[in-house]
Amino acid sequence: MNKIVLITGATSGIGLGCARKFADNGDKLILTARNETRLTEIQKELTERGTKVITLAFDVRDREKAKQCLNELPEEWQEIDVLVNNAGLALGLEPEHEGNFDDWETMIDTNIKGLLTMTRLIVPGMVKRNRGHIINIGSVAGDAAYAGGNVYCATKAAVKTLTDGLRIDVADTAIRVTNLKPGLVETNFSNIRFKGDNERAAKVYTGIKPLTGDDIADVAVYAANAPAHVQIAEVLILATHQASGSVIVRK
Repeated sequence: MNKIVLITGATSGIGLGCARKFADNGDKLILTARNETRLTEIQKELTERGTKVITLAFDVRDREKAKQCLNELPEEWQEIDVLVNNAGLALGLEPEHEGNFDDWETMIDTNIKGLLTMTRLIVPGMVKRNRGHIINIGSVAGDAAYAGGNVYCATKAAVKTLTDGLRIDVADTAIRVTNLKPGLVETNFSNIRFKGDNERAAKVYTGIKPLTGDDIADVAVYAANAPAHVQIAEVLILATHQASGSVIVRK
């Protein structure tokens, strides 16, 4: 059965990988992100491949705009089957006692509060219909802190806890809840973390073959299409030469 899949942060990286993989699966897509121009380009690409796509341009930090956009969805798009909470970012690698207040606010508001906003707006409908699936994109960083990761790691630890808590809250329904925890994935993640310093960002992936957004998307699509009695609760996905958030062997 084809599903309606809503993906946040859908214009790059894991979000874009999910958009393409769910499109390949024959699903209908609601793609959200801040960059309206890029959303339009991706909509055109996927529509030409035969996928039905709606785009919603908003920042998950803007609760009222998110609510407005979702309320204005056409009736036939209202019953969302899969929510992929992907929007998130890291900023900086400073020691905690030297951190940037604005960076902290952005990470907390996006990675935690944005995820909560989308969950709060969409999951009640799933509960009412007694069906649905929430896939949260966490991180290996949520398992243990690494040097300079302090606040980012804390936000991804929160994603794990919120995912586990939601799974408990909906255990009496047929809704499934998944936390995907990627390790080193080559996207624009590091470019954003280092605020456009591409040379520094490139060094993050030197000497190791990292994961791609498509690799994570493959797992998301698998989880969403597992038999109804199977709940893929949590998956840690690492590059072959990565053992943890802080142990990476470079060759």
